[in-house]
Amino acid sequence: MKKPGKILVVDDNEEILIAIEMLLSNQFGLVKTIKNPNQIPSEIEKELYDVIILDMNYSTGINSGNEGIYWMKEILKKDKDAIIVHITAYGDVDVAVNAIREGGTDFIQKPWDDEKFITTIQNAYKLRQSKIEIKNLKQKQEHLNRNIAKSYSTIVGQSDKINQVFKTIEKVAKTEANILIIGDNGTGKELVAREIHNKSKRSCDVFVTLDATAVPDTLFESELFGYVRGAFTDAKSDKPGRIELAAGGTLFLDEIGNLSLTAQSKLLAVLQNREISRVGANYKISIDIRLICATNKDLNQMVLNGEFREDLLYRINTIQIDVPTLKERIGDIELLVNHFTDLYSNKYGKKIVKIDPIALSNLTNYNWPGNVRELQHIVEKAVILCETEVLQDSDFWFGKTITKTEIETLDLSENEKKIILKALDKNKGVNSSAAKELGISRKTLYNKMKKYGFE
Repeated sequence: MKKPGKILVVDDNEEILIAIEMLLSNQFGLVKTIKNPNQIPSEIEKELYDVIILDMNYSTGINSGNEGIYWMKEILKKDKDAIIVHITAYGDVDVAVNAIREGGTDFIQKPWDDEKFITTIQNAYKLRQSKIEIKNLKQKQEHLNRNIAKSYSTIVGQSDKINQVFKTIEKVAKTEANILIIGDNGTGKELVAREIHNKSKRSCDVFVTLDATAVPDTLFESELFGYVRGAFTDAKSDKPGRIELAAGGTLFLDEIGNLSLTAQSKLLAVLQNREISRVGANYKISIDIRLICATNKDLNQMVLNGEFREDLLYRINTIQIDVPTLKERIGDIELLVNHFTDLYSNKYGKKIVKIDPIALSNLTNYNWPGNVRELQHIVEKAVILCETEVLQDSDFWFGKTITKTEIETLDLSENEKKIILKALDKNKGVNSSAAKELGISRKTLYNKMKKYGFE
């Protein structure tokens, strides 16, 4: 069966090139041959080859193998995981062995046995695939390790509105349909996306997120597609983008309504062609992801205003899920309060057994402009401040200020935590407004919230 691999053959003998191309063209998707090794740098810039078959000598009368070793090292500078199989004349085994010590994978002696030649290249191809798989697994593990400390909540509720969301999740999770989640800030759009992933066929693989508002437009492409070493000043090594990290799993693109039209066009091309190109690279990489997007904006109105591409909107919302505001699911407030109370009691080592009925009544009657996220922050603060086993109305902050005594400590982290909590509380849990009041970027606030476990 023909493999999708790409093979590059470099030899100054035209007859050998023809023979190898005929031998391998029925085995692999692409077999490219070149006579001049000086073309190697430009060729590996244009295409990402799985196996490179490299002659040891190119100059007449020279049989040292140094030329082959030189070009092998040049290739490995560009791709340290490159698989290189050398071609060497009979009797030059020592030269070939030396090449393997320097970084080569295997060698083939001339004249060769066709069956053995094919087997050698097929094994080299399998080794390349294994290297890529291991590298991808390591990159995914690094991504998972960065997120392992986060405590993600679950969707809590039993109101009609939230039950409708549950039903839709059950219907769409097992499909590969692109999902668009619509909802106000703080309603739990990411939780819905995670629930879809957890119930999908991709649940055993990674769930990767990218918040479009947390990444400047100039960096969005490198964050999403990755980059190769030397693509720009600080690109010291190759780095995969979020799409590559999400291979086999789910990519959650939050606040997609904030993408520029240029970024929208590039994302649309990826979804249409199912392949990406890292920044600074000329070759393409096939992708396999399930895309879930979210926004708090009216994308249909943005299309009418010329601010969002209509063709991209069709691509991302095969199914649309509308997440209700907290005001639309008032009956869930008691369940949510109990859930967050248990969560933060465990986190902060408190023994809180119940909530005062007056406090619960006030929570139920509050307007909740910041939705579930605002409720979560307020309950967390109440648990921190509570000095008994019962949460009292006085423990809950609804726009209350931090006193001078409360911030006059020498614990910088605690003071910073309290100030951030105050800003979030004052701005009803809306991160962008809180960041503006604090005089920091939304990304900086987001990082500090992660640091203190406020997500």
